[in-house]
Amino acid sequence: MTKADIVDTIASGTGLTKVETEAVVDGFIHTVIQSLCDGRNIEIRGFGSFKVKERKGRMARNPRTGAQVPVDDHFVPLFKVSKELKSKVNESMKLHPPVEKPSKKNSPEATEE
Repeated sequence: MTKADIVDTIASGTGLTKVETEAVVDGFIHTVIQSLCDGRNIEIRGFGSFKVKERKGRMARNPRTGAQVPVDDHFVPLFKVSKELKSKVNESMKLHPPVEKPSKKNSPEATEE
């Protein structure tokens, strides 16, 4: 689902125009980003929480060359799903498993060479 799909879904469910809905969605995203940049955590009950975590520097390895590469200390945004959302998704997926898309490797067009 893309941002445009989210805007369409919210607009059709609320009666707001797509332009108004897009402004609200953009405002929400901007607020989340700005809050995380300011070092503030965000908690949305029943959905999850956003926070920033510091990662310590370490030595990594370039997979192509095998050379060691230093990775500096850095900060990463994290999202932790609420127990309620996790439970809802789990139950829904048990009742309605996703339909798997055929991979390109196993498609008939790929094997007819």
